[in-house]
Amino acid sequence: MGEKLGTSPGPEAEAFELRARELRAAVETLLDALGKVWIGPREEVLEPLLFAVLSGQHVLLEGLPGLGKTRLVKGLARGLGLGFSRIQCTPDLMPSDVTGTEILEQEDGGSFAFRFRKGPVFGNLVLADEINRATPKTQAALLEAMEEEQVTLGGTTHPLPKPFTLCGTQNPIEMEGTYPLPEAQLDRFALCLTIPYPAGASLREVLEGPRERPLPDPLLDPGAVLELRALSERILVGPQILDYLAALCRATLPEANGEGEVRLGASPRAGLELLAVARMRALCKDRVHVVREDLEVLAASALRHRILLGFEARARGLRVEDLLHGWLEAADRASR
Repeated sequence: MGEKLGTSPGPEAEAFELRARELRAAVETLLDALGKVWIGPREEVLEPLLFAVLSGQHVLLEGLPGLGKTRLVKGLARGLGLGFSRIQCTPDLMPSDVTGTEILEQEDGGSFAFRFRKGPVFGNLVLADEINRATPKTQAALLEAMEEEQVTLGGTTHPLPKPFTLCGTQNPIEMEGTYPLPEAQLDRFALCLTIPYPAGASLREVLEGPRERPLPDPLLDPGAVLELRALSERILVGPQILDYLAALCRATLPEANGEGEVRLGASPRAGLELLAVARMRALCKDRVHVVREDLEVLAASALRHRILLGFEARARGLRVEDLLHGWLEAADRASR
């Protein structure tokens, strides 16, 4: 980096610069290791997933069964040195199965007292597998954890471990026995990444390799992840970038589009979370400031699950990705 990371020149800036280089090298090594655990596109899946988790944002993974979504998240948790916890969502899963419950235990003196037994949501990287198979009541049990990183039970608030990130997976095709996530919960996922079917060369590599590819060795730890997050918050965001991002969010609103094209646009939370991931991407790409490329590369993943298309757009078979180019052009014009 030619510039210092959001500090004035001096020993402190030099220390930050040295630590940033060390952490960036570990992130790059981890990306290479993840590419051996999960064979697939690096720029479209591996990098956005890693940058989102490092910045403390939640991620939704959509893809057909058997594409390695669970293995990918387990490998990521192992490589980051984070405590991994898995919730297998089913229609009979209860909220207490996720958050934990109070149980009556006998103490040494013979008296009884309630003790809180933590549920699987108390982890650093939590995987909610097939999240759309859980009932709305159980899905709602995750809202407080995702937004406030805590669980409240019986009037007592229990903080979740830091760092905390939730990754959800879902099958976008099968609808029987599923409960689509409400818009308010979808909006709490910073990115929605589509897991593609392996291309020809990738599929052959999967088939000829070992069935169980070894997970990467831990290259970071919770403290290092929090350090990276603090460093990313020092990444500079110029007024032109803020204008561009604001214009992009406004371009997705119903009133900015043709009649019947959009029912629900991007929320301010979408902009904040996109910016957080873009800052982490800039840091890991050895830059001290966010550029438009950071936003544009992540825009589809940040918007595809948040935008509700209207009847006209759906009747024409349009997707959010089909409208994204026009929104980016509108944002460019509005921010000049």
